[in-house]
Amino acid sequence: MREDYQEFLDIHFFTPSDFEKTGSVWPIRLGYNIAKSNYHIGPRTTPYYYLIFVLEGSGSFTQNNVTYRLSKNDMFCLLPGVTHEYFTDEHCLLRKTFVAFDGKQALHLLERIGLRPEAPYRNGGLTDQARELMEEFISLVNQGERQESDLSRLTQLYRIFDTLSVTNKPPASHEHRSLSWLQQGLAYIQIHYAEGITVERVSDYVGVERTHFTKQFSKAFGVPPIQYIQDLKMKEAKHLLSNTEFTLTEIAHSVGYPDLFSFSKAFKKQLGLPPTQYRRDLKTMS
Repeated sequence: MREDYQEFLDIHFFTPSDFEKTGSVWPIRLGYNIAKSNYHIGPRTTPYYYLIFVLEGSGSFTQNNVTYRLSKNDMFCLLPGVTHEYFTDEHCLLRKTFVAFDGKQALHLLERIGLRPEAPYRNGGLTDQARELMEEFISLVNQGERQESDLSRLTQLYRIFDTLSVTNKPPASHEHRSLSWLQQGLAYIQIHYAEGITVERVSDYVGVERTHFTKQFSKAFGVPPIQYIQDLKMKEAKHLLSNTEFTLTEIAHSVGYPDLFSFSKAFKKQLGLPPTQYRRDLKTMS
């Protein structure tokens, strides 16, 4: 452990692999610390999600203008871009372990263990099994790069969240149920957008009437689901036009269009030029 003016700290920094970054969540940092009597972090922000567990001691944590008392086995999360502040009690020094992570489903993963932006703290949330898994994760990393791989990092991260999800289930509020089916619909679209899915098919999958699904999806994500599906198709089509030698018909089928005509028509409507010209212009610029 290294020592600085307010703590003893053991921290490991990860560089996510290309494989990790294609997934939903990946770890960024991992470590633990022992506070000194003057330990006081913030006010400041972080670019990542930080899940922090109190191993010993007591203190206070403030985020979104709400202050929580910290004690042994509590867990709390720092949210990206949100000002936070926390400190130790002088006569009962904090000892903590933490993992920072990022990814498009990072917030959804937090919700699986009962933490949300409006409720980033849980008293007694750290279980014995999660504590052991955190120690195992740190031990794995301390063994060196030959023992640690992107797959082992992801495995360990998900094992920690899995065991926490058993005892820290999210509250069964109407708001959470609404968010849950919206997230299910979003995930379904992100996985199956190139398979010719319709909004009706997605709303049937999550068990919600189509009009209600469209209204709530638009409110939550700022765009109607049909447009979201279309945007995903066009994003993938541009990638294939730019980075492969696939024919236009192959690309049309790859992103969920039955034929070249319907693909070209949709592409031109959204981007203002046909896919043939888009690819030709790319080659001219390169």
